[in-house]
Amino acid sequence: MSMPILALVYGGADGWRYAIATTGVIAIVYSVIFYRGVSDTPKGATYFKPKKSGGLEVSSKADFYFYAVMILPVYAILFLLAWRLSPSGLKLLTANQTMLAYAVVAVLVVYQYIKIWSVNKHLFDTSRPAVNPEYGYQFKQVAILDMAYLACFGSELAVVSMLPQFFITNYGVSHTLAGLTAGCFAVMNLFARPGGGFMSDAVGRRKVLMIALAGQTVGYLLMTQMTKLPLAGAVAIVLLTSVFVQAACGAVYSVVPLIQRRMTGQIAGMVGAYGNVGGVLFLTIFSMVSPTGFFITLAIFAGIAFIGATFLSEPQGHMIEVHEDGTIERIAVA
Repeated sequence: MSMPILALVYGGADGWRYAIATTGVIAIVYSVIFYRGVSDTPKGATYFKPKKSGGLEVSSKADFYFYAVMILPVYAILFLLAWRLSPSGLKLLTANQTMLAYAVVAVLVVYQYIKIWSVNKHLFDTSRPAVNPEYGYQFKQVAILDMAYLACFGSELAVVSMLPQFFITNYGVSHTLAGLTAGCFAVMNLFARPGGGFMSDAVGRRKVLMIALAGQTVGYLLMTQMTKLPLAGAVAIVLLTSVFVQAACGAVYSVVPLIQRRMTGQIAGMVGAYGNVGGVLFLTIFSMVSPTGFFITLAIFAGIAFIGATFLSEPQGHMIEVHEDGTIERIAVA
C-alpha cells in the first residue's frame, strides 16, 4: 500500500516512477543491513551444504522421474512468457527476438536436465546400494508444496496485478484509491503469512495448510460475486480471501526447512519458482477470460492444491545429515 501513497506524495505524472525508485533504494540499503546482521544458521546450529549443485538430489529412481516432470513447468512458463511478448501476443518482441528467446530457454532446459542427471546418476548404478530411507526424503513433499505455492502465491501475484483495474472498471474509483484498495490484498502479508507459519508449528503443518487452501478456494468463489456488492463489501471479501492466501504461503514455508536440511535452499528455490509460474500462468489466463472466469480458475487451482495437501506427510521424528568427517547428526523436525 506504500507505493500508491508514495506516488501521491511525489505527485505529477512521474510520481509512480519516483515511488518505484524509492523502494529500489530502500532495498539496496536493507541488503547491506541484512548481509551484515544475519548469519547462515542460528547460533550453535551446523550449516550443511548440498553434496552436489545444479539440481536437487533425490532418493530413488521414481523420485528422479517425478522430479524430471516437475521441473518442466518452470521452463514451459518461460516459453509461454516469450509467446505472450511475441508478435502473436503483446508485440513487444520481434519474430527474430522471439525465436532467440525460445532458443535460450531450450538451451537452459537441456543444461538443467544434464545437471539433474549428473547429480542423481548414482541411483542407476546397480553396483551401489539403494539410498537408505533414513538418509533421504520423499520428493512428493516438494511437489505438493510446489503446487500449493503455485495456487497461493501465484494467485496473489495475479490478483494484485488485476484488482486495481477491476475496481476502476466496476466501481469508478480513482487510480490511487484503486491501488490502495487492491493493496489490501497484499498488506495481509504483515500478519497472515507469519500467522500461517505460527499456527503450522502449533497445530500441525498439513492441517493448517489444508484449512488455508480450503478457505482460499471458498474466498475466490466469493470474489466472483463482488460486482453484486457495494465497494465496502467487495473489499471485505478481498481481505478475507487474502488472509487465507497469505496463511497458505506461510504454511508452505513452515514445511520447506523440514524436508532435507542440506537442500533447504534448493527446495525453497524450487517452491518459490512455482509461485512465479502461477503468477504468469494466471495472468495469461486472465487475458483470455472474464474476471469471474478468472476467479473461478483460481478457485479450481486452490481446490487441486487442497487435494494434493491431503497427501502431505506431517514432518515428524528426525532427519539425518552427515558431517564432512563422516559423523552423523540427527536433527529433530517436530
